[in-house]
Amino acid sequence: MKICLFGGTFDPPHIGHLLISQTICEVEEFDKILFIPAYNPPHKKDISPIDHRVKMVKLSISGNPKFELSDIEIKREGISYTIDTIRALKKEMNLTRENTYYLMGSDSLLDFHNWREPEAILNECQVIVAIRPGFRPSDIQHWILHRIQFANIPRYEIASTTIRARWIENMTIRYMVTLPVWDYIHENKLYEK
Repeated sequence: MKICLFGGTFDPPHIGHLLISQTICEVEEFDKILFIPAYNPPHKKDISPIDHRVKMVKLSISGNPKFELSDIEIKREGISYTIDTIRALKKEMNLTRENTYYLMGSDSLLDFHNWREPEAILNECQVIVAIRPGFRPSDIQHWILHRIQFANIPRYEIASTTIRARWIENMTIRYMVTLPVWDYIHENKLYEK
């Protein structure tokens, strides 16, 4: 079984997450993509409560048999470190390095050297990077750059921070999130100041 792990805050999950996941799933022939909402991300503050983020991910991926939510970081609680998640899922699912992939955006790759045990992450799985506009490989340290794989997929420029800012300014986020997620944000008054 070839599995792709996709961690993030997903605050909110948006069309870019889904388009990249679907495209990469087809290109790499993944059996499954696991969406892993971070319980307490080490590098982000001011995020929505985990129960809201989980519900939005479930709404976003509903109906896609290749997409699945993993609550491993929620059950573990504490700070969500990618290396801990990768090791735990490999053990739980009996995966090897060869059939375990970790998907991240090139914006996350810029800070990857500051993550907990970045070299161990590269040893435990194959890191695949979706390039976002403005990314320059020359900004990445050589010891990381030669051990990752860039995804051969279209680039989508949608960011959760933009979605939240637009919502606060009473601007439309139509087509940036799925309709069920839009409804959920509205009903639960998320991102309102």
